[in-house]
Order: sequence, then structure tokens, then C-alpha cells
Amino acid sequence: MSQNNHRPRKRFGQNFLHDKTVIQRIVKYINPQPNDLLVEIGPGLGALTDALIERTHPIHAIEIDNDLAAHLTQRYTPQQLILHHSDALTFDFRSLIHGEQKIRLIGNLPYNISTPLLFHVLEQIECIQDMSFMLQKEVVQRLAAVPGTKNYGRLTVMVQYWCRVEKWFEVGSGAFTPAPKIDSAVVHLTPHETPLVSVKDTTDFHQIVKSAFGQRRKTLANGLKGLLTKDEISFLGIDPGKRAETLDIYAFAALSNAITQKKFTAMTNTP
Repeated sequence: MSQNNHRPRKRFGQNFLHDKTVIQRIVKYINPQPNDLLVEIGPGLGALTDALIERTHPIHAIEIDNDLAAHLTQRYTPQQLILHHSDALTFDFRSLIHGEQKIRLIGNLPYNISTPLLFHVLEQIECIQDMSFMLQKEVVQRLAAVPGTKNYGRLTVMVQYWCRVEKWFEVGSGAFTPAPKIDSAVVHLTPHETPLVSVKDTTDFHQIVKSAFGQRRKTLANGLKGLLTKDEISFLGIDPGKRAETLDIYAFAALSNAITQKKFTAMTNTP
């Protein structure tokens, strides 16, 4: 199978990387080591897979497309590639862990599922050593954004809470077949050994960030209605009239911890 006889499927967001210079640059940045547990999301026709297997094997790969899964099974031996014919959006990455070794996750992620896939991976962050992803350039800008900018949002806060974000380099549309209408960028995400901020309950943190960014034009007081009052927000030294995109991760942690404390107080005061 080649790029000439496989018709890319729009529902899977298939844009196959073919530029050998870009591929070698990605592998150089990743710098795979012989004993690494490499997991590639969406190997497609195997262009990046080939380069990874030259450095270390076996590697794991997750592919949802039936035809591509069959092609990969024929192309590689089990000693080179362990294929998981599955949807990465529901895949249990923890199932690949044996002992203390963690996963080095790699992928040219389909643009149409990149954000939900990132959130899915973050839910299993304890089994991840690092992540190297090709993403839409706009998504990488969102990952690396700072408060007060248009790209700063829920995805920014959640990824930066769990990981250090490093943009490696940009990739033009001509590196893919078919060529997408947008440019891409390669980003490296490294989980923090300890989170940047102290959060008492990560579920509350997720909720506060999601609610705050639910409607970007709303003030914090409106976005967090039912969770915290204006006075409770002000008590933290945060202006309830501000919008979510102006707050840094430390402010979100303070709001989250206030909700956790409020729930605890309500529970202990219940007869």
C-alpha cells in the first residue's frame, strides 16, 4: 500500500506525512532510546513508524482504520510493531504499562480529534513519560499561550497544569498528502514531576476551569454562578468582574481550592 492507492478518509482526518526531512527532524528531537516504550498514535502508512523502528523496536501503534491496520500488520513483524487496532480516543494507555516504565507517546494527530484526544491522554498522565505531537499550528499556539491572549483557554490551563509545553518547530502543508489548508507544528509535552500549583481536588479544578471558560464573554461571577459567590471570589483577591482568559493558573488553583473547602465545610456542617 502507498499514498497512491489508499484514499485518505476525511472522517479520520487523514493527512499523511511524507517529507523525509521533517520525519528525520522529528525523530532527532524525540531521540528514541533502545529501551523506550514508544507508542505511536495513527501510524497511517508507516512513514514515521519506519524511522522510529530504525532506532528501537518493538514499538506500539494505535490505528483505527481497517485498511491501514491490515497494511501495517503485513508490513511489519511482531518483533518490530505491536499493533492495536483501536480508537485512540477510548484506548487504555495504562494497559501497556508493566512495572515502572512509562510511555513515550508520539503522533501526527488528526486535526478533528486533537483536543479531545489531548484531554483523554491527560486523564492517564501518570503513565506518560513524555508526548511529541504534530498538531495544527493554532492548537500548539493555544497550548503555549499566556493569560490575556486570544489563544489562552481551557486547553491551555489544563495542559499547562499537567505538563511543560515546548514548541519544537513548524511544518508547512506541503509535507503532507493530501496537503491540509493549514500549517502544523510539533510540540513536546513533559509531565511535571510535581504540579505547578497545589490543587486539593483535581476534579474540582477541572470543573472550575471548564465552567469559567464555558462562555468566554462571561465574567467570573457569572461563569461560576452556583459554585462561588462574588464575595467568595473577592475574598481570594480575584476580581469577580474579570474574564477567565485573564487569570493565570495560580488563580484557577485558588478558585478550585475554595470550592473544595466549601464542599467540605458544607458536608461537615450537615446534621
